[in-house]
Amino acid sequence: MDGRKTLHAEKQQSITDKLRMSGVSDSRQLTIQRALENVNRPGFRIEPSAIVPLMKPVTWFPPMWAFACGVVSTGQSVADNWSILLRGILLAGPLMCAMSQTMNDYFDREVDAINEPERPIPAGKISKSASWLITFGLIVTGFLVAFSIHPYVVVIAFVGVLMSHAYSGPPIRAKRNGWFGNLIVGLAYEGVAWLTGSFAITQGIPSRETIALAIIFSLGAHGIMTLNDFKSIVGDNIRKVASIPVQLGEKKAAILAAIIMDIAQLAAISILVAKGSMTTTAIALLLLAAQLPMQKILIAQPKEKAIWYNAFGTLLYVLSMMVCAVGIRP
Repeated sequence: MDGRKTLHAEKQQSITDKLRMSGVSDSRQLTIQRALENVNRPGFRIEPSAIVPLMKPVTWFPPMWAFACGVVSTGQSVADNWSILLRGILLAGPLMCAMSQTMNDYFDREVDAINEPERPIPAGKISKSASWLITFGLIVTGFLVAFSIHPYVVVIAFVGVLMSHAYSGPPIRAKRNGWFGNLIVGLAYEGVAWLTGSFAITQGIPSRETIALAIIFSLGAHGIMTLNDFKSIVGDNIRKVASIPVQLGEKKAAILAAIIMDIAQLAAISILVAKGSMTTTAIALLLLAAQLPMQKILIAQPKEKAIWYNAFGTLLYVLSMMVCAVGIRP
């Protein structure tokens, strides 16, 4: 008997047993088993309609918004710099963020087969080799757009590629531990994008306030990423991915996420106070206060309300980013 086939069968049975223990329905188990077979199937397959879903447009907004915050924080006229703003938003979202998603889907294909079997690679719509072709195309296009903004932005884009690989791929694969993985994503999606927006306009070193806000909101995004991991608890447990919800449990992870986001906003508000921007301070405080009752609901039902909070509570967090960007303008 082929030892590899025997090992594969034992591994599949182990996953099936764990899925059953996790309360996954029989029909869902069949979908997951098909997905696990698809992720490493040889050959080249690509359905054009699956390319955009592979790039996960829903994730593009945070870095696009952060880039815009960086632009606004400079105090320069947006109307006079609309071309840089548009190219920067294109770079931050549909190119570099999309690249990070396609790269992550390649390295995460076996985990996605359990958590999200409908994703293009587990669903058999795009092969793993085809996903790399898409990733490479996004990297090259991103570098070209970055160069059109400023040669130094190409360097920043290259750092973004390295951070994406460090998060998803070996040997680092930071996402195996939620403390480090969430930090890298926060820095890439918020901090790097914010500072790139500032540099693209001024072509100089960003102000101290801009650097401080970029770091603060990057650290706060650690909480957002923790909430995002709630949807993957079953697969993360099976595949030994130590996300924050897996390490701490659902309730403690929700409390930690809320505390991190709140502390970040309070730190940002303190910068506005030091700057003497009282109007934006008041608005930022109102946005934070509006999140508190929503966080109470989240903590009471973390698994059920994590997606809800990421849709509505996190919206107030990102609005606070722009309010603070306006507040530090020279």
